[in-house]
Amino acid sequence: MKDALRRVFWPILVFFEKGGSAQGYRSSHRKILLAVGFLFLVLSGISLFFSIVAETFSALLPIVLFFVISLVCFVVGLLGSDSAVARIWGSR
Repeated sequence: MKDALRRVFWPILVFFEKGGSAQGYRSSHRKILLAVGFLFLVLSGISLFFSIVAETFSALLPIVLFFVISLVCFVVGLLGSDSAVARIWGSR
């Protein structure tokens, strides 16, 4: 299942997995990345809710932006290698 999902999300993973080693990687980085992804998903849902209540589509950009950020965090956190997680944190 993980290999199938890695094939689906390869455009995201190839950007973060190119390059080098997992120098500076800690397992807490992956957990924090998943927590940040969850927070951005909640923020996207809240923005969607208030956009529907206000009957306006002006919040479409933040909704999509927050959702894409959460998707990237979840994909790298769940499917990415240790070097991808280290690269998203900017560890050298």
